[in-house]
Amino acid sequence: MKPTRLDLRRSASSPRSGTHFVLDAPALPAVEVVMTRLLAAPGGRLAAMGCEQISGGGKRLRARLALAAARALGGAEEDAIAWAAAVELLHNATLAHDDVQDGDRMRRGRPALWVGHGVAQAVNAGDFMLMLPYQALSQVTPCWRGELCLLLAEHAIATVRGQVNEIDLLHSRRLDWQSYLDASGGKTGAMFALPIAGAAIIAGASGEAAARLAAPFVDLGIAFQIQDDVLDLYGDKGRDVVGSDLYEGKVSALVVEHVSRRPADRGWLLELLATPRNETSAAAVRRAIEAFRASGALAGAVERMQSHVDRAAAALEAEPELSRIGRALASRCTAPTCELEGVA
Repeated sequence: MKPTRLDLRRSASSPRSGTHFVLDAPALPAVEVVMTRLLAAPGGRLAAMGCEQISGGGKRLRARLALAAARALGGAEEDAIAWAAAVELLHNATLAHDDVQDGDRMRRGRPALWVGHGVAQAVNAGDFMLMLPYQALSQVTPCWRGELCLLLAEHAIATVRGQVNEIDLLHSRRLDWQSYLDASGGKTGAMFALPIAGAAIIAGASGEAAARLAAPFVDLGIAFQIQDDVLDLYGDKGRDVVGSDLYEGKVSALVVEHVSRRPADRGWLLELLATPRNETSAAAVRRAIEAFRASGALAGAVERMQSHVDRAAAALEAEPELSRIGRALASRCTAPTCELEGVA
């Protein structure tokens, strides 16, 4: 049987229909309670920074994935709530550090943590939140805790490795797709697979089975990262400036796709990316944005995104319940890209 295509354009036409309800999580408020209690426990400035970081909103996609997958696979809701809180806290810890590394001043339409508290304190807050997922797991049924702790550590390491690889892309002048995928598969893909793998564990699956069930969500994480790169230039990410990735010097999906189409532009793009953020001109960024659209890099990146969604769909075909979750995730987190002008 031919695998069902998770068509992003079709999904975008009805944002509240069909698969979207799969990720509507009635238990999400309970997850928020667990996170807030853990963040507030130390009191003082540390608690204030932690609560500020998670109060900025966000889709809570990773928590929703954990809850939906546990429900689909038969895991206990109490365990799922604690697991969802652990995954979401880990994600927010990485965001606090990312904003420092990237120099982004805005997060979810609000000042990034380091802007209000300074770099050193933002790093401290991120470090604090890296420890809290293990406290959240104290609320999980004891027989699952050891395996979940190991799972958290393994995926956190994969995420950091992906971040290291992403930062190194410019320094090593690697503007090819394989290098990009190695970085985004670790940085973003690992954090999409993590909630699924943990949900499978608390539903009684072996470690090997949990890894197999979670693997297709790495592709969906890569699709999400490509969308994130596209929206940085052509959409609205709630950041302080359009083209923040270019100012930062990030080798994004659009850079990689453009160079694959226009190799002669490699030199000036590398020069743009290597220019310090405060010396990068708005005119240079506009030039890149228009070049990406003219070369077809925008449309090409969206096609790449679709290919990863399709690959996940094929891998999930034998798991109907997880396939529904995969469809919902693809629709919720990648459809906005397909509404952009110029995407054929």
